[in-house]
Amino acid sequence: MGIINVTPDSFSDGGYYFSTQQAIAHAKNLIEEGADILDIGGESTRPGSQQVSADEELKRVIPILEALADTQIPLSIDTSKPIVMKHAIAAGAFMINDVNALCSPGALQAVAQSSHVQVCLMHMQGTPQTMQANPQYYDIVHEVKDFLQQRIQAATAVGIAKDRLVIDPGFGFGKTLQHNFTLLNRLDQLLDLGAPLLAGLSRKSMLGAITGNSVDHRIHESTAAALLAVVKGAKIVRVHDVKASKDALAVYHAMRNCAAQEINLSTSNRD
Repeated sequence: MGIINVTPDSFSDGGYYFSTQQAIAHAKNLIEEGADILDIGGESTRPGSQQVSADEELKRVIPILEALADTQIPLSIDTSKPIVMKHAIAAGAFMINDVNALCSPGALQAVAQSSHVQVCLMHMQGTPQTMQANPQYYDIVHEVKDFLQQRIQAATAVGIAKDRLVIDPGFGFGKTLQHNFTLLNRLDQLLDLGAPLLAGLSRKSMLGAITGNSVDHRIHESTAAALLAVVKGAKIVRVHDVKASKDALAVYHAMRNCAAQEINLSTSNRD
């Protein structure tokens, strides 16, 4: 999943692709690098960010959705506003990526009205304005898992089929450095929720805290984190640096395929 932030204030690339033309050009670059999904966001959710109006968010994202409709690449809209969800679905969005897990009034219904759109339910403690003030958990993995289970139940209760759901533990959203790495280490414990896992670790401060690299120089640690998330069971990785991630995952999958072939050959020889 390649990231397109149509914002002036996102933590990594805010302002880089703020115009429609810049965002479309960036989208085409991500497609060339091998993106399978494009995630378009018109409102920053970095720590301390401020909300924008629905009208402003629509002004930022709908022209890009419409311009990319003929690319045949599934388009995701990163939003928590029901009205933006509705317009994005009408404009051809394949997925709603909601950091608020459809908790906003009317969000469940906005998605339920569509019979096909996918939705990613993410865990966040607090709001983007408050989430990093003092996040605390008794058991981070247990609490994230419980929340996601509750949101899966809420979605299916209004008629959203479970096979349309994706879950995201929300790295960096109301979590300390220790919380984030505990979640990554135990990510596979979320698999029994029965929904595909999305992991968004790209360029995040948890990685900079380990390497000391600034946000624009975290390609190596971001690629490593994406690979580790896939090893732990993630089916989708949300990244800024698509080619680096694709290349690393190609090596990993080649190794896995070779191991599977060896097992099959061994079984065939025994037979």
